[in-house]
Amino acid sequence: MLVLSKSAAFAALPLIWPTDPLAANAAAASAAGRTLVVLDDDPTGTQTVRNIAVVTTWDVATLTAELSAAPACFYILTNSRSLTPAATCALHVELATNLRSASAATRRPIVVASRSDSTLRGYYPLETDTLAEILGPFDVTFITPYFEAGGRYTLNDTHYVAEGDRLVPAAETPFARDAAFGYRHSHLPSWVEEKTAGRTRASDVAAISLDLLRTGGPLAVAEKLRALPRGSVCIVNAAAPRDIEVFAAATLAAESTGSRFIYRTAAGFVAARIGQSPQHALLAPTAFSTPTSHGGLTVVGSYVPKTSAQLAALLATSAVTAIELDVSALLDDTRRASTLAATLTALNAALVAGRDTVVYTSRQLISSSDAAASLAIGRRVSDALIYLVQNLAVAPRYLIAKGGITSSDTATLGLGVRRALVLGQALPGVPVWQLGSEAKFPGLGYVVFPGNVGSDTALAALVARLRRS
Repeated sequence: MLVLSKSAAFAALPLIWPTDPLAANAAAASAAGRTLVVLDDDPTGTQTVRNIAVVTTWDVATLTAELSAAPACFYILTNSRSLTPAATCALHVELATNLRSASAATRRPIVVASRSDSTLRGYYPLETDTLAEILGPFDVTFITPYFEAGGRYTLNDTHYVAEGDRLVPAAETPFARDAAFGYRHSHLPSWVEEKTAGRTRASDVAAISLDLLRTGGPLAVAEKLRALPRGSVCIVNAAAPRDIEVFAAATLAAESTGSRFIYRTAAGFVAARIGQSPQHALLAPTAFSTPTSHGGLTVVGSYVPKTSAQLAALLATSAVTAIELDVSALLDDTRRASTLAATLTALNAALVAGRDTVVYTSRQLISSSDAAASLAIGRRVSDALIYLVQNLAVAPRYLIAKGGITSSDTATLGLGVRRALVLGQALPGVPVWQLGSEAKFPGLGYVVFPGNVGSDTALAALVARLRRS
């Protein structure tokens, strides 16, 4: 497919819908008496919201406690993108069953969003199929991968990744070559056919067009949603925040008259649905940097090209103590223990001395053509990062985790987080959590820095801001 000029493509679009629906969305979400439960396959899905809880366990008691407070929304961190298909299926069966029980116990209806990657990686349709078996049936499954802060846009039913002024079809980016979740199609109806192995044909996939969103507005879109055949899959075009906000308004209107939907979505939809503007959630560094003489810590595990470029820019500043973790040594049983011991000694010494420190995996990606084997390699590397965090001798001044799986494992397994509060964002698309009292470092500001978000200098700039603060 052709690479487009972003400026030219956007100039040819209709003007956005003129009325801001966010305040009305917030009011409608509150009046509906339902909670949007976001099942997040890594922690980066919290990157557009503020003052929202995220839990990392899903037993009935935990879910009942959250629903009893009647929130507009909360997140459940599943980290399912790091699991095998069988483990992901079992997790979603358990989670959906417990959600159904908690909803019945609290008499609090729920709406479910399966939040995944804006570059189309993850377990679709496995996760939405499993949820539908227990919580369905649903009238429509919506595919909404738009994410403004990451430059992910859907135009004419095709999904693009912005690189400067270029709109690159998603299937032509490195994300599409993911060993576990690769794909061949940028045209989303064709992507659905590919991922469902032909069960849902591209010709049967419905779409909400930019023309309808921008010229018809919420009422016209809601009318179309109600008219979709039961069991439909529908993709949503979006090229600006207002587009996804109009779509969210339409879903609230359609649900108010009895429609039942499930959402396979990137992060942008959630804020739009509950009436929050991500632009209002940016935080000053003092909001998540602890006043202490200890150094700050950045943990880098992601291997996507964007992360490697950001890491290189950070290391080039000479303002951090750099500790490289040799992945080949971690995969060698004869060298693993000594490598981890030496790394931990150096890390604790640097933090105690007040030096801002970055621990990063060596950049040569070691993987396998077999998806399960690649996941197993990633698990072994992630376990090493978890060990280092578990054995930190002091609380760092701040903690940045770079990459979705890295940030999930660091939080849940390294720091023991069971519940956190999303404070807002350190940068657009980069959420900050305040850790709960049960964590290894209660109250710590924890920055979840996605692997594929931000400019090449974004990580270095954030560390510099935290150092000055």
